[in-house]
Amino acid sequence: MRHSGTIIGALFLVALFLVTGGTWAVAQSTATDTMAVPPDYRDWVFLTSSLDLNYSSAAEPGPNQMHMLDNVFVNPDAYKAFLKAGSWPDRTVLVKENRNAESAGTLSKSGRFQTGVMNLEIHVKDARYPGSWAFFVSSDGKAAGRLMPQTANCYSCHQDHGAADTTFVQFYPTLLPVAREKGTLSPGYLKDSAAK
Repeated sequence: MRHSGTIIGALFLVALFLVTGGTWAVAQSTATDTMAVPPDYRDWVFLTSSLDLNYSSAAEPGPNQMHMLDNVFVNPDAYKAFLKAGSWPDRTVLVKENRNAESAGTLSKSGRFQTGVMNLEIHVKDARYPGSWAFFVSSDGKAAGRLMPQTANCYSCHQDHGAADTTFVQFYPTLLPVAREKGTLSPGYLKDSAAK
């Protein structure tokens, strides 16, 4: 009889993990200043992809410089909540997967395609952090992400320029109209847009 209680408890925990979109990694992050890479993030909702997106320089990479393609994913529960409210709920996890962009392949004559993971940036909304957001970087896409200090530029840049809820929704073509409709576009984004 004791074993059936243990089995039921284990099944409950597995069901809870699946229902929450696999975001248990958030709970462990503040204790150690690291966060495990969510193992199923590639099954999450795909938000966008970009080539050589750079926030600090307008220059394109030179002919002998590395190009980068990135993909952004968000846990499914957070995505559903954003569609309803135009902002992210607590325990949102966004993963930006940075990959090498190659130009020479067996068939390709032009353009670029994605190859190996360079690193991962994990953006977490959690009320336990100052400003309710934290950034973690996994150096190879497999190792646990290290918490970036609050003095890192990513915090102020997202705060000042993120279109909605300190995230770069302006680069998520399916979510920018939602934020616009819900009236959740940030003053910083509106100012940046007006200055274009």
